[in-house]
Formats: sequence, structure tokens, C-alpha cells
Amino acid sequence: MTGSGYGGVRWVLAAWVLTRAALLLFVTKAVVFPGPDVTSDVSVIYRGWYEVLRTGTFPWDDVAWQYPPAAALALLSPGVLPFLDYAAAFFVIALLCDAAVLALLLSAGRHPGRSARGSWVWVVGVPLLGPTAYARYDLMVTAVAVAALLAGIRRPGAFGALAAFGALLKVWPALLLAAAPKRTWWSAAVTAAALAGAFLLAAPGAFAFLTYQRDRGTEVESLGALVFHLARLTGGWDGQVLLNYGSVEFLGPYVSLVSTAALLLALGALAWLVVWRARARLTDAGPSTTADAALTAVLLFTTTSRVISPQYLVWLVGLAAVCLLHRDSRMALPCWLVVAASAVTVLEFPVFFARVVASDPLGVLLLVVRNGLLVAATVTACRRLWRATVPGTAGRPADASPLPARQEVPVSPSAGGGSRASAP
Repeated sequence: MTGSGYGGVRWVLAAWVLTRAALLLFVTKAVVFPGPDVTSDVSVIYRGWYEVLRTGTFPWDDVAWQYPPAAALALLSPGVLPFLDYAAAFFVIALLCDAAVLALLLSAGRHPGRSARGSWVWVVGVPLLGPTAYARYDLMVTAVAVAALLAGIRRPGAFGALAAFGALLKVWPALLLAAAPKRTWWSAAVTAAALAGAFLLAAPGAFAFLTYQRDRGTEVESLGALVFHLARLTGGWDGQVLLNYGSVEFLGPYVSLVSTAALLLALGALAWLVVWRARARLTDAGPSTTADAALTAVLLFTTTSRVISPQYLVWLVGLAAVCLLHRDSRMALPCWLVVAASAVTVLEFPVFFARVVASDPLGVLLLVVRNGLLVAATVTACRRLWRATVPGTAGRPADASPLPARQEVPVSPSAGGGSRASAP
């Protein structure tokens, strides 16, 4: 690994082993983690869906099923370890996916122009989220996203195919294509169409999740929820907090208004990305641009979402790790803000989640800090990406001319150049 050597890799591996051993102790309940049991989603909800999926149909009549069809593969995956019960097998597969991400990052970090920072972000960021990281299937999705970004535009077919597969696992990996060349979009479109068709033919209810996503409200950990938390603190709102569509949400006066505002913000985020893509000069961008744009896009849609579940931070940690593999990434500050937000997230869920639900001052403070860190990371990422890629702004001269592809930092054939994300 550039800049660290074999000794540096040993430290990374040692830290990974120790932190992941702690996570396994928590999810297996050998050591009790403070707060509510986060593993019940695996042992009860995921296990229930597993039984339905085994019959050849999707759980389309369950409003909590809000996932694209390829999620079935993640939830069925514990079946490959029949000698373990469902929950134990799920945790083992999560551990293996975690290890795969680290292996990808360590391998990519050996190339010129790379840094050990990316591996450390992954090693440190995931355990900061506590047992939630292993008790949701988001880690599996993040592994696919990391593999896609490391394939980069040197392997546009693989990049597009993996991004499409990730999108059919949990939608957000489609945002990895924000700075990808159009030939990668074609690969993604063909893969998505083929997989979607296969799922439609294989089992009924493959896309029922779209209806349930549409009907979601404002979840108590989201940015918009702060309006109601502060109103409850002052006694100015008389709505309820209830389990709704699989998450704890606010129900009552003005909730639909705030939910609509969140949707408008998400549309604004999409508009910003479209304008940026139209104005950005990507032909002479550095090799980190694809990852930088992916992190920025996912930050935009995470922060503006009606739902910010703790496991969403796993996505951001994975993307931050890929960004900081590149020494020339502009995302150092946003990445470390994401890591800081992960540390606060474990406090608001699960440690003090009861206080969050009750709009207790401590719970509200934790949400203000966590969501504030995400907003700061988003704004900073947008500003840095724009300034670095749009001609006529600071850091990007208007008369900058594209550099020939051959002038980029070379990658030796033996090092697996296809895993290096480079400029379009």
C-alpha cells in the first residue's frame, strides 16, 4: 500500500479484526449493546421475508417491504449456510462482505496515487455505527457499490453492470453513475433491464415496493423531523410518533407538508446534479472525480430524504473510503464529517433512541448534531465538486484543455489497472 508498506497493512488488519470481533459479540448478544435490540430486524423481519421468498413470491402484501427485487438475493443468502440458524448465517455473510470491501480497498491502495486513508475510513467508520452495521443488509449493497467504483471507467462494462445490480438491491447505487461516461450508462441500462425482466418473470410482486415508498411519511431521524421535535419541545404540536410503513414516523398536523418539502428538496438535489453534469468538464478531471461525484450525489439524496436510517451511514462510509483512496480527492473534509456523523449516529440509535422518539432535549441535540454534520458534509462536497470540475470557477480555469488519457498516473498491468477509477 502506497505510503504505508506492509507494516501499515498489518495495523489496518489488526484494527479490523479487533473491531469486527466486537461487532460480532454485540450482534450475537454475547455482549449487550446499550439501547433496543437492533438484531430483531434480522431474526424476525428478514427471517419472515426469507420464508416468503423461498416460496417463489415477494412479500408484496407487507407494507414494510420497500426494497427493489434484488434485495431478495441478500435476504435469501443465509440459506447458503444451512448449518447455522438464519440470524447467525446473516451475520457471517455481513462479516464476509465487510472483509471483501477491506480487501478491495487494500488492493486498490497499492497503486500509484493512492493512499491508506481509504482503508482506515472503512475500518474505523463501520464499527462506529455499532451492531446496526451488521444487522441490516446495507453492508452487502455497499460492497457492490465499492466494487463498482473501483472498477471505474477503465472497465465501463463492469462499472455499469455492478451499479445497476446495486440499484436493484437498494436503489441508491444508481447515483454512482453521476460522473460516469455515457458508455457506462448503456451497460447499466442493459443490465438493469435484463435483471428487472428476470425478476418480473420469476416471481409476482417484484416492484410492489414502489407503492409503499410513495406512501412514506417523515421518519423521526430525518432532517425534516427536527421541525416536529422542536415543536414538541415547546408544546406546539400535538401529533403522534408511531411505527408506520416499517419505521418510526411522525403522524399528525403538517406532516404531509414537511414530507412534501423533503420531496421538493430531493428534486432540487436532482436538478443540481443535472446542472452540474451539464456544465462540468469531465474529460480532464482527476481519477478521483467518479468517486467524489458519487459521494456528493448520495449525500444530497440522503440528507434531503424523508428517512435517514442509521444504516444509511454505511453507504456514506463506503463511498468516503473509496474517495480517500485517491490522494487528489477533494472530499477529505466531507469524508471525515461523515465519519463524525457515524459516531453521533450510534448515540441517537440505538443508545438514546428512546429519548429521540420522546423528543427529549438530549435526543433532539443528538439529531441536530448528526444531521448538521450531514448537511455540512453535503454543502462542502457540492461546493468542492463544482469548483473542481466546472470551468470558470476557482480551481478550474475556463480555458483548461483536456489532457490525453495517456498522461494520467500509470498503473502497472500486474497491479490490476482495471480496478483504478480514472477520469472520463
